[in-house]
Amino acid sequence: MLTTGDTLSVASINLILFVARQRGADADALARSVGISPEQLRDPDSRVLVRQVQALWREVIAATGDPTIALQLGELVNPVAIGVLAYVMMHSPTLGGAFDKLCQYQDIVCEGIRTRGKVVESATLGKQFILSLEITSADIIYPQHALNSELSVYLSAMRALTGHRIGASEIRFAYSRPVDTSEHERVFAPARLMFDAPETTMTLDAALLDLPVLNASPTLSLLFEKHANDILDKLKAPSLSSRVKSEIVAIMKGEEPTLATVADRLSMGVRTLQLHLKEAGTSYQQLLDETRKELAVSHLRESHLSTTDIAYLLGFAEPSVFFRSFKKWTGQTPGAYRLALAS
Repeated sequence: MLTTGDTLSVASINLILFVARQRGADADALARSVGISPEQLRDPDSRVLVRQVQALWREVIAATGDPTIALQLGELVNPVAIGVLAYVMMHSPTLGGAFDKLCQYQDIVCEGIRTRGKVVESATLGKQFILSLEITSADIIYPQHALNSELSVYLSAMRALTGHRIGASEIRFAYSRPVDTSEHERVFAPARLMFDAPETTMTLDAALLDLPVLNASPTLSLLFEKHANDILDKLKAPSLSSRVKSEIVAIMKGEEPTLATVADRLSMGVRTLQLHLKEAGTSYQQLLDETRKELAVSHLRESHLSTTDIAYLLGFAEPSVFFRSFKKWTGQTPGAYRLALAS
């Protein structure tokens, strides 16, 4: 199965583990079971792969026996524990400003969900603010846990920021209606709840956007925003995996793209590159195979290239090695694959 390199902050992981610990689970063992080390959890700037977090939700639910535990995140943890984004929101002048920062810096918390806010006007309800959450990562295979936890934390954060018992008027969930919705009703009361919606949204009275944020400091706002921008810039930089694949393509034509050559072009030691790729949940061989497969499929669409030509272009020493590799990747020989494309 193809996976992405999407990540989320270690602060988010620590929130989940904190809640699991409150329910009597062995949080350290849970983290280890999905490949998250104690060193990662102690580093506030560390990132964890989204697919590891999805696996963690599965393990937490199995350990606690509570399939609705994600809904309780906002009640059981301090909203400011989500890290630098929380501090940026805390020093916005109004709740509306805090929502703007949430949408701007969402990737700092989780790259797999896109958050947007807009004000709409209804003839019956007047101006309403709609916060929408869209799943953008293919690695999020349990969307209900990701969406429930975020909505729960956002609701708690709104109340903490303003000192008001804010409630949503309506919440829509872009996943199937659970058999038991009692916990949803309790956590999000008095909101009207809808399931199987085309998108996940939380609707509030737009007048709430003007509520002042308690103890907001313009000076601290500038400080935390600078830190948030630094983190965002790093996240938007090309990932190591994409850089490795670019180097593989650059040196592949007629030549075996070796790990040592790629490491040298990236000004890294072989062991260092291997370690960083392992931390990213991949390996050099996996990236090499992915790149060769993608290029092979593309080249097979070009009728003027023979399969021997393609083997050469992909850096295989012998066409027979390419044929075996392609069959391993796709279950078909290159010739059969090309015929299927033409039919």
